[in-house]
Amino acid sequence: MSEATTKPKDIEVFLSNFMGRSRENTIARNKCVSCGGEANNFRDALSRKEYTISGLCQKCQDEFFGLEEE
Repeated sequence: MSEATTKPKDIEVFLSNFMGRSRENTIARNKCVSCGGEANNFRDALSRKEYTISGLCQKCQDEFFGLEEE
């Protein structure tokens, strides 16, 4: 299981209301806060760290932030 970064309670409430699910609980279950899918495979350590902050799986991170061209 992953561990979510700590945020102030009012921010957690806002994010839960906005996303329709708890960021902390979703991350604890290795799920994506956006799509609800599995969040186990990440491109790199930075993407995994982003997951603990936002709760977005790799696919949703790519959609939100856009893929960088190499």
